[in-house]
Amino acid sequence: MIALGAQVDRRTASCTFRVWAPLREQVDVHIVAPGERIAPMARDERGYWQTTMQGVGPGTRYFYRLDNDRDRPDPASRYQPEGVHGPSEVVDHQTFRWKDRTWKGLLLKKYVIYELHTGTFTPEGTFEAIIPRLADLKDLGVTAIELMPVSPFPGTRNWGYDGVYPFAVQHSYGGPDGLKRLVDACHGHGLAVILDVVYNHLGPEGNYLGEYGPYFTDRYRTPWGQAINFDGPNANEVRASVVGSALAWCRDYHIDALRLDAIHGIFDFSARHILQDIGAAVHAEGRTGKRRLHVMPESDLNNVRIISPLAQGGYGLDAQWNDDFHHALRTLLTGERRGYYEDFGRIADLVTAYRDGFVYSGRYSVHRKRDHGNRSADRPAEQFVVFSQNHDQVGNRMLGDRLITQVSWEALKLAAACVILSPYLPLLFMGEEYAEPAPFQYFVSHGDQGLIEAVRKGRKEEFRAFSWEGEPPDPQAEETFQRSRLSWELRGAGKHAAMLDWYRALFELRRRVSALASLSREHCSASGSEEERIVTVRRTTSRGSSEVFCAFNFSDEERSLTVRLSGMDARKLCDSADERWRGPGATAPERIGPRARITIRPQSAVVYAATKRKHA
Repeated sequence: MIALGAQVDRRTASCTFRVWAPLREQVDVHIVAPGERIAPMARDERGYWQTTMQGVGPGTRYFYRLDNDRDRPDPASRYQPEGVHGPSEVVDHQTFRWKDRTWKGLLLKKYVIYELHTGTFTPEGTFEAIIPRLADLKDLGVTAIELMPVSPFPGTRNWGYDGVYPFAVQHSYGGPDGLKRLVDACHGHGLAVILDVVYNHLGPEGNYLGEYGPYFTDRYRTPWGQAINFDGPNANEVRASVVGSALAWCRDYHIDALRLDAIHGIFDFSARHILQDIGAAVHAEGRTGKRRLHVMPESDLNNVRIISPLAQGGYGLDAQWNDDFHHALRTLLTGERRGYYEDFGRIADLVTAYRDGFVYSGRYSVHRKRDHGNRSADRPAEQFVVFSQNHDQVGNRMLGDRLITQVSWEALKLAAACVILSPYLPLLFMGEEYAEPAPFQYFVSHGDQGLIEAVRKGRKEEFRAFSWEGEPPDPQAEETFQRSRLSWELRGAGKHAAMLDWYRALFELRRRVSALASLSREHCSASGSEEERIVTVRRTTSRGSSEVFCAFNFSDEERSLTVRLSGMDARKLCDSADERWRGPGATAPERIGPRARITIRPQSAVVYAATKRKHA
């Protein structure tokens, strides 16, 4: 694979610049600091331009001069210290002193994911400011943090999905070394790092790739801008660049897993899909370095082919986000049925999500007005990431309001139990573990006034399907960003501390109780009553040595139900109605026989573990 960008050779004190620019007649390297000089580049038959310059090292800032009339940043820039329109900077990744040499990554089934946005997670909004919080996340039960995209975007505040340099790191977050220090610290705490990467589009401001070559195509349309050219003329070089970006995150930054954003916006009708190329390259890198590397796409297609093995005609990716679980859970908690929520709202939907993964696996979708999805029941449970909140499901609401503002305190604890005690990989969105009340709103800091107005208009249009009233917050306004910052000081007091203890208790059960630690759909059964609005889940180990019964009451009334277990008796592991977690007081007994009738509080979760019979 051809190495793009500026590659430092310390042995010869030189730097080789390489760029793919088949549309240009002339390309030069324009060094702007320190000093100023211009060096011509030579072109090969595939449209790659290259030159090697002596005395150029890390910290050198440069542009590519195109056709002798314009300076543009490097499409494979490793750092944009002056923003998306400024010069690129030469980075030597070999100079960083890593301390994680014994770190080999986590098994997929061990992932407990905490999604965070670097800019709003701490008052400082930097990578290094996250490091002092890692011990708290580890203590909570988290095993992996997921960073929302960190590639350079316009200005200093953005969700990250407007990134325009897929090899580089946002300067206001701390640049390349800041990210490396964070990853190194995470590994020191035994935490994996997932990076959200965007290969379905590039942002509109600072996106100069189209001036270099046919990176984009008008054959397809995406909601975010031009589609990337993965299957047209000259697609080989585009594909190689994207695969190179994925590998660079794993090699240069020691990232453990990539979350591929919205792959339903990736259009590729090649015989070998780009997703397969990305997965194969990342997995090969893992084998070479004896590290566990994973690829976890986000998709709304409910297409199990994405995570099916190559031998079965799949793409061979490791896991995927399961929106169906979220939608099934949220509609039961809130009663919301507008937009894509109109396909959900039944107890049976959550039962199906527990049992099969996808709720829509080929059945008719009212929202889409067609059949949707295919069967996922035969895929391992560890291939599905589930959540009650994430950046999309909070931030793409008109006011960016979290679940705490929409449901009762008891329902909030119920939601956590449904996710954490599932047989899937749980994901938390930053702050939910202590019931953070601050919204997470959509914010940008574009420099183009026309683009700013287009974003404002687009946000309003997005909310029409949900019939939300009022005006959305101004994405460009500084206060929209400031409102979205976490209030970490809340987590140690009052009800917020009680919620934090509840999350800790759930994660402790997930680790300690064998039936909950075993992510096996084959040993997870679920049932429900639409009339009673109750879901029950029974989890066991493969040999039956551990058995757990979970009851989730989504009604506003106390409910009685029968608990059936195969052991001699059972003890209660947790009850969300307990006063310890600011509940109204538990009614379910502490111990029961193998078949018992119990009463549980409204909007509560109760968990029992069986004591196995002793054999003579």
